[in-house]
Amino acid sequence: MSGARWERDARRRIRDMFADAGVRGWLHVAELRRPAACVTIDPDEPVPVGSVYKVPLMVTFCRLADSGAIDPGRRVTLGAADRIPGPTGVSILQDEVTMSLRDLVVLMMTISDNTAAHVVQRQVGTAAVEAVCRSLGMPDTHIHGGAATTFERLVTETGAPSLSVAMRHLADNDTTVPADVYNPLRKASATPADMARMLRAIWTDRAASAASCAFMRDIMGRQPWGHRLASGFPYDDVTVSGKTGTFGSMRHEAGVVELADGSAYTAVVFTQAARADSRLPRADAVIGAAARTAVEELRGNEGT
Repeated sequence: MSGARWERDARRRIRDMFADAGVRGWLHVAELRRPAACVTIDPDEPVPVGSVYKVPLMVTFCRLADSGAIDPGRRVTLGAADRIPGPTGVSILQDEVTMSLRDLVVLMMTISDNTAAHVVQRQVGTAAVEAVCRSLGMPDTHIHGGAATTFERLVTETGAPSLSVAMRHLADNDTTVPADVYNPLRKASATPADMARMLRAIWTDRAASAASCAFMRDIMGRQPWGHRLASGFPYDDVTVSGKTGTFGSMRHEAGVVELADGSAYTAVVFTQAARADSRLPRADAVIGAAARTAVEELRGNEGT
């Protein structure tokens, strides 16, 4: 089958999978070392990415640590005034904690700790993250103010008296959500193609020093969530490293799938569900299923 034909067939199958799961999907899956071999669906469209913004934040931290501009071992003490809302990590603690900046990066990437990410972003600065993204060929990635700014804007956009009320507003299927809530120009956003470039740079030691890239790969491999990208590859001899992102009806993951034969694939899947329910297992699972379909298509058509 010709290259153009099998790519069209793969895209059609994956679009059907998205439709069956009740989501709109964006996708970029490519061979790690031969990125021209790829399956894509709207790969250059900016999308609000939720916590996926923590990947470029991590890369920027590592670059600054490499240059000596930041001491990754510097210890910081976090109290109530430093916390921003989130379901994990320092965000849900009651007492002061002291830890290194490097360990905050680990928390923000493994369990998606929003407070950890907020503190790291204060240290590196938004401008530095934007500059790193441009240097890696990611023109459409913007983190704005990260989670803190996203939350502040959400309260304003929904007219809610508090963040908890605003979040309930987003999860209510009988409520109309203002258009700006999902406007990528007002939220941390990226394209699937941009995120694939950053993942490839991390896995090929171009995002930062070799030691820093090894650190990043290690902590992305320790993410505990298996309900999205990893659900499509439930095998002991397959390694899935990634970062999830969730915001309202949007569910994402950007990661790398490494198979037993040594082949590896960048896999970026963004989705937006037609329903606003906070729990939609099929919307989560289609992320892994779509990525697996794309990987299987690429493996079945090597050399075309």
